[in-house]
Parts: sequence; C-alpha cells; structure tokens
Amino acid sequence: MRDDFEWLEAIDGDRALGWVDDQNERTRARLASHPLFPALYADALAALSDDSRVPSVTLRDGFVYNLWQDEKHPRGLYRRMSLEDFVAKSSSWQPVIDVDALSRQEDTNWVLRGLTCLEGDTRYCLARLSPGGGDAFELREFNLHTLEFAADGFRLPSGKHRVEWRDADHLYLAPDIGDAWRTTSGYPRYLVLLERGQLPEAAPRLLEADEESVGLQLSRLDSRANSIQIAIDSTSFWTRRYFRLDGNGEVAPIELPDSAVIRGALDDDLLVQTWDTRPIAGASFPVGSLVALGPDGETKPAFTPSDGRVLNGVATFDEGIVLTLLDDVRGRVEVVTPRASGFDRHVVPFPDNGDLEVEAVDRESGALLTRFEGFTTPPTLFFVPRGEEPVVVQRRTPTFDGDDFTVAQHWATSADGTRVPYFMVSHRDMVLDGRNPVHLFAYGGFRNPVLPSYSGTYEDLSGAYGKLWLERGGVYVTANIRGGGEFGPEWHSAALRENRPRAFEDFEAVARDLVARGVTEPGRIGIEGRSNGGLLVAATMIRFPELYGAVICGVPLADMRRYHELLAGASWMGEYGDPDNPDDWAFISKYSPYQLLDSEADYPPVFFFTSTRDDRVHPGHARKMMAKMRAQGHEAWYYENTEGGHGGSVTPQDLAYRLALSYVHLWTTLTTPPRGQTPVP
Repeated sequence: MRDDFEWLEAIDGDRALGWVDDQNERTRARLASHPLFPALYADALAALSDDSRVPSVTLRDGFVYNLWQDEKHPRGLYRRMSLEDFVAKSSSWQPVIDVDALSRQEDTNWVLRGLTCLEGDTRYCLARLSPGGGDAFELREFNLHTLEFAADGFRLPSGKHRVEWRDADHLYLAPDIGDAWRTTSGYPRYLVLLERGQLPEAAPRLLEADEESVGLQLSRLDSRANSIQIAIDSTSFWTRRYFRLDGNGEVAPIELPDSAVIRGALDDDLLVQTWDTRPIAGASFPVGSLVALGPDGETKPAFTPSDGRVLNGVATFDEGIVLTLLDDVRGRVEVVTPRASGFDRHVVPFPDNGDLEVEAVDRESGALLTRFEGFTTPPTLFFVPRGEEPVVVQRRTPTFDGDDFTVAQHWATSADGTRVPYFMVSHRDMVLDGRNPVHLFAYGGFRNPVLPSYSGTYEDLSGAYGKLWLERGGVYVTANIRGGGEFGPEWHSAALRENRPRAFEDFEAVARDLVARGVTEPGRIGIEGRSNGGLLVAATMIRFPELYGAVICGVPLADMRRYHELLAGASWMGEYGDPDNPDDWAFISKYSPYQLLDSEADYPPVFFFTSTRDDRVHPGHARKMMAKMRAQGHEAWYYENTEGGHGGSVTPQDLAYRLALSYVHLWTTLTTPPRGQTPVP
C-alpha cells in the first residue's frame, strides 16, 4: 500500500523537521495568537508553578525525596529531608542534584528519572538521566552520602537499560548497547553480571531472551527476611517468565502461569496476582486475586476481588502488605498482616470519591505516605502511622473553587449491553439545555485505569482544567471504558485484539448518553485521548465524525499497519495483534485511523500534539495523520515539542503552552464560547 507521507517517519530528517517547523508556526499563528491564549497560558502556568503543589515523594533510609520544579529550577531540583522533619512540616530541604545546573554545565537537556540504590547502603546509587526526556537514559553512579557523582563509578551511555545492584561492586544489568543487544521491540535482550570497571560486552551472560520477546526486566523485592532478586523475560506484553537470581550467577526459573504478575515479597513469600484461571502451585483462585506463595509451595489469598473491588497497587513493609484498591473506580487503602490461618485487615480511613496512591512505606514501622485527590479536591499528602488516623502533611492550595462544581458518576450502556461508568464535573448551576460544551477524556488500554484526579486526566496538571475549562463554563467528563484496569483483568481483556472496538463503542455510548440526558449535543463535545487514547479518539472520530465537535489527539498511535515497525511498537502486539498476520490485519484494518481517513468525510477539527524525542510512540504517527488530513482538505492543527519524550513536556512552561493550545482549540471549535467571551467567528 502506497504511503505518501512515510518520509515523515525520519525523526530527525531535515525534510521532516522542516515540515514540523512549518506546522508549529502555523499553529502558533492560529492558536497561540488567539485572544484567548494569553489568559489560558497564564492560568495554566500559575497552576503548574504554584509553590503549594504536592510533588510525588519517595522514602529511602529515613529521608523523603522529591523533584521540585520552579522558576529557578524548571528542570528540577532533586532534594531531601528527614521523614521526621517532613512530617513536622519543616521547610529544610537539602539539595541533592540540581538538574538545571547539570544541564547548563554539560550543555545537555537532562531529565532526572530517579535513582536506583543498593539496599541498605546509599553510598551506591545509579542516577537515571534522560537526554530530552525520552525513555532512554544514561546511568551514572551517585553517592547519597557525599551528594556527588562517583568519579570512577559505574557509567553507561544512554539506552533503555534495566539494572539492579547485586552488591557494591556488581550490577545485574540488562544493557541497551546496540541493535545486537536488543529485541525487535527495542528493549534489552541479555542479562549480564557486571563487575565494577568491566564493560558490559565482557561481562558473563546469565540469561537470554528470544529476539521476539518484548525484553528483559529486573526487580528487587525487599523484605524483612531478605532481598529477592528477580529477572523477568516478557515474552509478550502480557506474558512473562520469572527467574530467581541467587547472587552467585545462578538463574533458577520460578514456576508460575505466564500471565501471573509478581507484585512483591513478604518475608520468604512471593506475592503473586492472578490474571486468568490457571492455578498457582496447584491451587485455584479468582482472577485478579493476590496470593502469598511460600517457598514450600503453600498458598494463601491476601486479596480476592468482588463486586467492583479490584486490586490497583501493592506495597510491603516488614510485617505486612499495603493494598491500594478500586471500589467502583474510587480509591481505598487496606493494610493486611499475616496470621496463622490467613490475614488480618485494617481499612485506612480516607475521604471518598477520589484517587489514592501509596507513595512510600516505611519498611520497619509500616507508616505510609499516601496521596489523595479528587476532581475538585486538591492533592493532599497524608502521613499514616501504622494503625492510626491519617495526618495531613501537605495540601495544595486550590487552583479553583471546587465548591462551585459537582462531581457525579453516571453509567452508559454500550453496544453489547455492558454498563460503562463515567464521571462528570459540572457547575452547580448547570442547566440541562443540551448546549453545554463538554471535554470528554478516556484511555481504554493496557490495564491502565483513569481515576478521579485534580487534573482530570492521568497527567499531573495541578487542577489547571478548573481554570481553563470549568470556570469558563465547560463540563468535564472522564469515561472508564473497557481496555483499562478500572474493573480488573476481565475489563481489560474484553477489549484486546479483535475486541478493540468495544473500547470505541464504550466511549461512543458515553458521548450519546451525555446527549440523551440533555447535557450537550454532538457539535459541543470535544474529545481527548493520548497515546493509546490518541488511537481511541482518532478511530472513533472516523467511525462517527458527526458525534463530535472537536478532537485533541496526543502522542497517538495512528498507522496501525506499521505501528509494530516503529520504535517500541512491536511490544504492543499482545494488545492489538500483528499487522503482518493476515488474520490479525483483517480486524486491525477495520479501525486503523491512518488507512481509513476519507477525503469525503466531514471530520471535526483536530489538534495533534507529540514530541520529537518520544522514543516510545513514534512521532511519525501524529505527523502522518496531520499531513494526510491536511492533504485531504480537513481542518487540523499540529504541535510538536522538541523534547519531553512520551510525556510530551519537561518544564512547566512547555506544559502550559501545550495546555493553552489545547483549550484554545476546544473553545474556538465548540460553539458555545466561555462565559464572558464573545463567540469566535
């Protein structure tokens, strides 16, 4: 099949980058020059830069760490303070790594992706530094005692490495050091035991993945009894083989169904989640259960799903397990401790109707640092001593007045009769006159749930949507469609491969339900999705263009005929299928947006955004969709950031710019203007 725009797949090609520059300038002239843009940008930047915001934290050897971004540190200051001072609400942060200073010193736009440290000795850490914000990163040894990079320490050039410490002088390493060391998905294929001063090529190989595997990963499961080192061969995106590493170069397989997921360890027990009906060590458990598997093969259920309650997260401490649950898409936290015949359970009391994330657990005491937020409730970080009530440590100043808005959960009925939930955020005085502008967001893939958040989406936007959309008269909706993880394994598997259109049907059912209930009408529904969600909105736009008034399509998959040949695309064939298999292409071809674009169709205006440095979903998807739509005469706009990776933005300024472009697009294409504004011609 002829592809007139395949040349746009040359990520850094002169012709392609010239085209990108032209499109960015065209968008700047149309959207960034609009009278609405300055106010939207200012509101977005103020929300993203507010000093009261609550960044994610980690806990390591009695210190709380976070990456702080502000006007002086747009790339971030990695800093720390003692847990005691943090709980006491001290402001005595100690700088650890100044990413902006390092970037200036080395003339490289570094993004810090975190540190991997030797258990019990933080003199030995590996900083993961990404040039431009992609998935690939450089490894550099860093000493958390001296707060300096080790002059002669471990160091590896940029790649998608997987690494864990064995001891102070050895690394378990799955290196990304060239095509011969990669799978067809672009991830590490070999596991080596790397000695200090040794090159990866010279290190002894411990494990080899098949070339068609997704790649090798590593995991260290720390418990009171020991640290269990595990190598994982992801034979597909949803299947894997596990191996225990004994520290002496020996690799022993762990007998589990290839769908099972190891989520942690409690003393000598592995914590295993089931993803189908196959037994664990001869015992059967409901799909989605968490099972404690002892070294002698004994099994005990630590969690069993029921009535909309599913497992979302697992953390451990010396004496128990911390479970993050979803209860009809609302967050819950339980602490589970073993007893002779099973487990005792303690429900940690948190507010309802929000998202809960256990960010850190003190392994000795079992104390938690837990983040709570909702659509109209700013992020709040709680300290939870074991068995006690949560105590507020940090709370973000509201970006907007949440009391002016209501949050309601509704249910739509999909084409096959499945009930699909969605959350709607609207002004308390909203009139059901069918004329309200709606911003509808969804994802629907890879087991990832879309949860109630202060950003509306899974991206940390600090409540900016409240200023840019809600306060100006918009209605915001998130749809919990199949393909995601909102209701466990079956909710995800229902939209796999040939069943992918069920995700589209769920999304369309939500849009139609909004119309049927008198909230809005088709010309006033603006839809947004990113990555797999970008595929979602592009596909449903082609299926039912009359159902929507505007589209925001971010870092999307779009050319499903070639997705498996572009960057990490081959790793997703377990989700979508293999386009080179005629049977698979028969169903993929029915929704692949790039191939199905029709010059005679009347599509709503589309705003595409992506990143040149996205090394996960190839920017060629968005580029080619944009170019083909323009060639066919459709209205479309495009923005490509030159850095940022799959996340798309590195600094608050970059993110505020993209958000302002997106909301100018919505307000100028949906027919109702913001309150206090005149209609846009």
